[in-house]
Amino acid sequence: MRHKPQTRSKVLSADNGVDIVGDVHGCYDEFIELIQLLGYERSKDGTYRHPQGRKLLSLGDITSRGPNSIKMLQFFHLHVTAGLAEMVDSNHGWKIARWLDGRPVTLAHGDEKVEEELRLYLQEFGPKKTSLLREQSRRLLFSSPSHMLIRRHDKLEAVAVHAGIRDDYIGMESPAVYTFCRYGDVAGTGPDGRPIRREWAKERKVTSPIIVWGHDPHPEPKRKNGTINIDQGCVFGGMLTAYRFPEDEVLSVPAKKNYSGLADTPLTRYKAD
Repeated sequence: MRHKPQTRSKVLSADNGVDIVGDVHGCYDEFIELIQLLGYERSKDGTYRHPQGRKLLSLGDITSRGPNSIKMLQFFHLHVTAGLAEMVDSNHGWKIARWLDGRPVTLAHGDEKVEEELRLYLQEFGPKKTSLLREQSRRLLFSSPSHMLIRRHDKLEAVAVHAGIRDDYIGMESPAVYTFCRYGDVAGTGPDGRPIRREWAKERKVTSPIIVWGHDPHPEPKRKNGTINIDQGCVFGGMLTAYRFPEDEVLSVPAKKNYSGLADTPLTRYKAD
């Protein structure tokens, strides 16, 4: 077990605008299509930059289940290092970080695909480049803040978080805050092994700041009590969505296929309700 890197800042300026992207889960092609739709242009140094100086912000879960986890890890390592993007902590990100750190975790629910990608990467590029990729990815994931405070003209106007956050947790750091931000308000496990989730957004008593979150896939962006869910289940054959702040607009691109290998996905369950 190695030294855990210091957490990056949880404050992001939105003076030039921020584009918040929902759960990518290795859907790299759709991700590039979406950010190009948002106006980001590829530079000579390989980074994607917006002509108006906007920044990208990921809600986490950039890996697992889909086909291109390594490309997503490389993208965010490059862009976070360059100050062009940020990312918050997430449940899959936390598990992959611990696995890369040598901790005893069970890779399941699509996380095993990251291990397979790294095995193939090792065969193609060798141990030196693979070791560097693993360390860069470990540091990126471990240093991601639990949630992001989005400030505009020095005023807190939005919060970006993977699975949800209580209003009294905003701006705080503790194991309880990290757990809630990664997994949401979980009330145990159902008989089918799936987590029983309380509807934290339904219980919210205020509507400001706006909370942008993912983790729980819905067929369309879902607004409730000053929150908006932008996980539209791209990896399950749905859409990849971005929320443009401060414009309060959503843009989506369709998935090219259902990459998960599951017939009964969260999207099909919601559509059946």
